[in-house]
Amino acid sequence: MPESALRRIRGLDYTVIYVRDMDAMRIFYGEIMDFPLERMLGEDWVEYRVGSNILALAHPRVTAAAKDAPVPAGAAALQLAFRVSPGDVDRCADELKAHEVEITGSPTDQPWGHRTLFFRDPDGNVLEIYADL
Repeated sequence: MPESALRRIRGLDYTVIYVRDMDAMRIFYGEIMDFPLERMLGEDWVEYRVGSNILALAHPRVTAAAKDAPVPAGAAALQLAFRVSPGDVDRCADELKAHEVEITGSPTDQPWGHRTLFFRDPDGNVLEIYADL
C-alpha cells in the first residue's frame, strides 16, 4: 500500500484568526506583540510574520467560513502558544503589562517543564508565551 499523501505534510504554513474587531486585533498583533507585517491583501486580510510562520487576521466573510456562525463574544476561538528563550517569559509579561494587557496567568514554572505566561487578545483568544526549562 502506498504511503498516504497526508502523512507527507511537513509543516504548518499559516494560521488564520477569524476576527470580530479587525482594528483592535491589528493594533494588538502589529504594535503590542510587535510582529512584522508580512502583507495586506485588503482591509479584510492582514498577515504577520511569526518566525517561519504566518499569522493571518481575516474577516470570516472572505474565507470558507463565511457562512459559519460567529464565535460568541467572550468565548475563545483558539489558543496560540509562542515559544521564547527562558529569560524572556518574564520580560514579555512586563512588556504586556506596560501596554495594559491583562495577564490571566502570571509567569509560572509548570511541572511539564515549561515556564508559561497566559493572556488574551482583544477578541478573547487565549495566548501563551512559554519557554522550555
